[in-house]
Parts: sequence; structure tokens; C-alpha cells
Amino acid sequence: MRSLYAIYRKEMGHYFVSPVAFVLVGLFLFLSGFFFDLYVSAANDQSPDAPTWVLRAFLGFLALVFLFFLPMVTMGVYAEERKRGTMELLMTSPITETQIVLGKFLASLTLFVAMLLPTAGCVLFIWLHSDPAPPLRILLAGYLGALLFGGALLSLGSFLSSLTENQIIAAALTFAAFLALWAIDFGTRAASGTSGQILQYLSVINHYDDFTRGIIDTSGVTYYVSFMILFIFLTVRSVDSMRWRRA
Repeated sequence: MRSLYAIYRKEMGHYFVSPVAFVLVGLFLFLSGFFFDLYVSAANDQSPDAPTWVLRAFLGFLALVFLFFLPMVTMGVYAEERKRGTMELLMTSPITETQIVLGKFLASLTLFVAMLLPTAGCVLFIWLHSDPAPPLRILLAGYLGALLFGGALLSLGSFLSSLTENQIIAAALTFAAFLALWAIDFGTRAASGTSGQILQYLSVINHYDDFTRGIIDTSGVTYYVSFMILFIFLTVRSVDSMRWRRA
């Protein structure tokens, strides 16, 4: 546990010792606040259930922003370490591959939570100042879904970062992978029958939409947790391959 915490603390220091994390979080919050204000302004043209519409629209916007911001969070997790040669120090230290991967993943997840948490202030404002207020379950389920959705994307981005020494390539691969996952959602609308059901289950957006409606479905939670476990496992195997290549 100490080794895992040491990796976690090192990664958190790496994020916040440079201005990258501050710029990333600041830009994310600026865009979130700007579009939240647009949704509130547009709510006058909606049905009497405008607060719920604003809440769901804002949660949907957050998912779209993750597509662009999370590749920047994960692109240097392993790629930069490999380029600087510091990954070799980790490989020769008495730390397991699982501890390395989990420490780095938890650090990126913490940064993601630091980005996401302040946006809850916008949602709480709607909930406290609306009459009628949107159901509390949409707020809670929406942010649980955002956390699981973001965690799944971070695990995928971390795995792709472990495959290359170039941060730009890592970011491009991650963005392309996110777009491919997004495209699956469009495939569900055109497909039918068994193939449509399979694509529907594989769609990260489809499961997230359930959360934005206030539905905490165990299949959605299982999907995201399984997604994270799968790519954390693949990242461990990728890091392990670095060790035996240097042996």
C-alpha cells in the first residue's frame, strides 16, 4: 500500500507542479460555466419542466467535453515517463506493475474529480432555485454516471499512453478511440435485432444516458466497472512487457 501511495503522490505532484493541470481545469470550468449559462438562457423556450431539461442538457455537454479533455489528462501518464527514461527507474524499483498502474490511474481519476466537482455548484443552483426542482435522483445519478464514464475513458487513455513514447501520438490515439466509442452509439440507431442489442450494450453513451435520466441501472454500473478493470489489466500487461523487454 505504501508503494501504491508513493506512486499516487508522485503523479499528483507531477500534475500540479506544472501549470498544465491548472490550465486544463480552468478551461474546463470556464467552458462548463459558459454553456451552463447558455442552457439556462435557452430554458425559457422549453416546457414547464425546464430545470430538468437544463440538468440533462448540461450532463450531456459534460460527456462531450470529456471527449476532448481527457486525452490531455492521460497522454503523458506513461508516454512522458518512457521518453524521459524515468520509467526504467520504476521498472527496477521494488514496486509491482499493478501498484504502478493503480497509482497512476487513481491520480488521473483524482484530477478528473477535481475538474468535475466544481461543476456540481451549477447543478445545485438549479436544484435549489427552481420551482418545481428537478428530481434529486437525476443529480445524483448523473454525477455517478459522469464519474464512471470518465473513469472508463481514463483507463482506456492510460492503456494507450503505455503503448508509445510520444505524448502527441498517445493523445491522438486516445481521441480516435473515444471517437470510435462515440460512433458505436450512432451504430445502435441504424442496427436492429441481435446486432443492435450488442451495439447498444457496448455503447458508452447509451449507458451514460440512462444515468442522466436518473436511472441507476446495475448493468450500466457493471459495464463501466468492467471496462475499467479490463483496461487497467491490459495496462498492467503493457507495463509488464516493458520490464521483461529491459531484462
